[in-house]
Amino acid sequence: MDAILRQSYLSKIERYLGKDTIVILTGQRRIGKSYILRLFRDKVNKDTKANVIFIDKEKHEFDNIKTYKDLNAYIDEHRNKKNTNFILIDEVQDIEEFEKSVRSYYEEPDIEIVVTGSNSKMLSSDLSTLIGGRYKEIYIQALSYTEFMLFHQLPDSDETLSKYIQFGGLPGLVKMGLDEQDAREYQLDVYHTVLLKDVIMRNNIRNVPFLENLVRFIADNSGKIVSANSIAKYMKSQGDSVTSTVIINYIKFLCDAYLIHKVNRYDIHGKKLFESNDKFYFEDSGLRNALAGGSREGDVEKAIENIVYNHLVRLGFEVTVGQLQAGEIDFVCKNPKGERLYVQASYIIADEATRKREFGNLRAIKDNYPKYVISMTPLVDRQDADGITHLHLRRFLTEGVK
Repeated sequence: MDAILRQSYLSKIERYLGKDTIVILTGQRRIGKSYILRLFRDKVNKDTKANVIFIDKEKHEFDNIKTYKDLNAYIDEHRNKKNTNFILIDEVQDIEEFEKSVRSYYEEPDIEIVVTGSNSKMLSSDLSTLIGGRYKEIYIQALSYTEFMLFHQLPDSDETLSKYIQFGGLPGLVKMGLDEQDAREYQLDVYHTVLLKDVIMRNNIRNVPFLENLVRFIADNSGKIVSANSIAKYMKSQGDSVTSTVIINYIKFLCDAYLIHKVNRYDIHGKKLFESNDKFYFEDSGLRNALAGGSREGDVEKAIENIVYNHLVRLGFEVTVGQLQAGEIDFVCKNPKGERLYVQASYIIADEATRKREFGNLRAIKDNYPKYVISMTPLVDRQDADGITHLHLRRFLTEGVK
C-alpha cells in the first residue's frame, strides 16, 4: 500500500520553516505523529541541499541517546553546515532534558527542528520555560472520516459511516483490518501502551487498578457532566476509596497524554465558564468503544457525540459545553475570529419529543449566531428551519458547517 499523505499536517509544518521556530507535533501515542514525521522526512530527502538527521526514540538503534548531551553529540556528528540540516526527533520527551539541545540549535541558520511528543506537559513546562514562544504546536488527531475512507479504501456511505463510528480513527487499523476482534485487540494494546508509558511511568502512579477503573468510568460516562466528587462517590461504592484531589490529578495525567479531553461548561446567558462539572471525550472514539465494551446499539449517541466533538476541534473551533437554565447545549463553538455557533448532536430524531428536546434548547438561545443539529436521521441531508440547520452526520464530517 502506498503512503497516504495527510497533507493538511504537512502543509502546517512547511508553513513554519525558516522562521526560527521549533515545530512540535503533539497528540496521543499511535495517532499518526510518527507517520507524518516520516512523510515529511521523505519529502525533505528529495532536496539535494537538505541534510536529514532523523532520530526515532522508539527504535533500539537510538537507545544510546538518553540525555541532551547524547543528543548534542549525535547531531554534531551528523551535521553538515554546507546544507540545511533538518533535525527530526520522534518521541522527544524520552530524551532527558531534551529542551536544552533544542534551545541550543534552533536559532542556527542551517537548522530546522521538527519533533513529536506524546505529553502536553512537555510543552507547558519543560520546553516553554526555556524558549518561551519560539515553538509552534501542531496537534495531530485521529483520522477524520474522509481520511478513514482513504486509508481503508471505502466509499462514502452509511455502511462506511457505521464502521467509522464503531472502529474510530487509529491509523494502525489499516494494517489490522476492520475485523471486530482484531481491531479491539489492537485498540486495547494502544490503550495499555499509552497508559503505561505516558501516564503511569511518567507520573510514577502506584494505584494502577484505580487508574484503570477511572478510565473505564470515563468511557462509560463519555459526554455526561461529571465532577471529581461524583466520581469519588461512585468509586467508593465499587470499593475504591480515593480523594477528589487524587481523581483530579489522575484526570489531568490522562489529559496530558491526550487520551481524553476535558471540556468545560459555558453559561450561555451569563457568558462565563463554570469551574467544576465537566464533560470528557476520548481522542479516539473507537478506543473509547473498546473500553466501554458491548455493542454500539446501547450507546450510539455517546459515540456520535464524541465524533462530533473531535471534528469540531479539527475544524479549528474552541469547544465548550453550553449551559442554559432550562437545559444543555452539547457544544458552544468559537472560531479564531471569535465568532460563535451552537451544535446539538443526536442519533435519530424520530419523534416529536426528541425534536423538541434537540431543537427546543437551541431556540431558547436568544442571539443570532448559527445553530446546528447534527444527526443520522434518514433522508436528512441538510434542512433549514427557524434559523436552525439540521445536518446529516455524513455531510458534517465531509463538508463541515457551511
